[in-house]
Amino acid sequence: MAEDNGLGKGLIVGFLTGTIVGSVIALLYAPKSGKEFRDDLKVRSDDLLNDAENYIEKAKDKANELINEGKKKSEELVDDAKQKADKLLAEAQTILKDAKKKTDEYVDVSKSKIEEKSSKLKNAVKAGLDTYKSESKEEA
Repeated sequence: MAEDNGLGKGLIVGFLTGTIVGSVIALLYAPKSGKEFRDDLKVRSDDLLNDAENYIEKAKDKANELINEGKKKSEELVDDAKQKADKLLAEAQTILKDAKKKTDEYVDVSKSKIEEKSSKLKNAVKAGLDTYKSESKEEA
């Protein structure tokens, strides 16, 4: 695309330059009076100014078009990135909820096991104390 713009610009500049040089040479070799020559120069210069203004206007339009395309593409990229970020955030929240649920389940199971073993240990300690007391009474 950049090569096309450069080639187009080169062709237009070459065309304008060729027009100017050709016009000047034609006017210099044409057998006209000074007034006619000046009038022709004025007409040719006006034509060249109009051509240059048209070229500048087209260049401005093309630049505006490219800027608008760039803005549109950047907005699309930002929207796409936002959607992907939102999706990743939602997935992360789902994973976090699942991990919390599994952790809570593991804690509940572990708590139950600890309570069960604690109860068994208390019963064993109580049975040991009761046995100790009963043996102590028998010996006395």
